[in-house]
Amino acid sequence: MDNRESNPLSSNHVTRRTVIETGATALLLTSLPGRPFAAGPGDDGERSPPHVNVELQINGYPHSLMLDPRTTLLDALREHLGLTGSKKGCDHGQCGACTVLIEGRRINSCLTLAVMHDGQSVTTIEGLAEGDNLHPLQAAFIEHDGFQCGYCTSGQICSAIGMLAESRQGMPSYVTEDLVQPAAELTDVEIRERMSGNICRCAAYPNILAAIKQAAGMPT
Repeated sequence: MDNRESNPLSSNHVTRRTVIETGATALLLTSLPGRPFAAGPGDDGERSPPHVNVELQINGYPHSLMLDPRTTLLDALREHLGLTGSKKGCDHGQCGACTVLIEGRRINSCLTLAVMHDGQSVTTIEGLAEGDNLHPLQAAFIEHDGFQCGYCTSGQICSAIGMLAESRQGMPSYVTEDLVQPAAELTDVEIRERMSGNICRCAAYPNILAAIKQAAGMPT
């Protein structure tokens, strides 16, 4: 009897299982990150870029931070400055819980790098009140119970502040009908559209709408 026929390890003997295992191994290897399989002594195979100095004006106070250039503004605020009012909800710019104001303009802080805002002014939920005097939107959210769990509230309030500023500047929205008038009328439809980037999983939207209308000086 030929030993090559009876020995499954023979170099000339190819089985279906061998083909499947070989293919699976090849697929696994091609899906690995592009980094060396073996690193030298004391080298983990992945070197971080050098830290850079970032100067930020946070809520009126200067801060100098040495950061990995890949650090998001959200992580700089939460992990390096302890300003945890801005929440990390989805970390993909889809929920709005991380919204802050950059030079008065609302932005999802999870989608931007801290180094991109070197020298700029950042306002978070912690910087809105003046001592014991709440910002009008903060007071309105409390009065109209515009929150339940509260996780999205800081982003909702910061976004609403930016939204009202955009409206005063005459910036239209997707549902603005008259593009000739200096500023669109803040109807319920307009406000809902302009705030659509901020998700409230508790569905407190009617109360949020009422709070924004009160802060804007509109009848609720």
